[in-house]
Amino acid sequence: MDASEVSSLHDSMRKYGIPGTLEPVDPKNRAGEWRVVDPADQRDITADVLARVAAADRHRPTRGFVIAG
Repeated sequence: MDASEVSSLHDSMRKYGIPGTLEPVDPKNRAGEWRVVDPADQRDITADVLARVAAADRHRPTRGFVIAG
């Protein structure tokens, strides 16, 4: 994922309670590629987080009214 997608992913992670730390792959190039790392052991979990966010976006609850007649 590139730097332009980081803010949106961070917002989604917070909204859905998905843990992880966003950081640039190359710390000297903050405009380049980014990844999500597990805060506990620093392993790359980008693919897992992207999949969880996508799944959460697809299963958002709908709101409506039930009218008993």
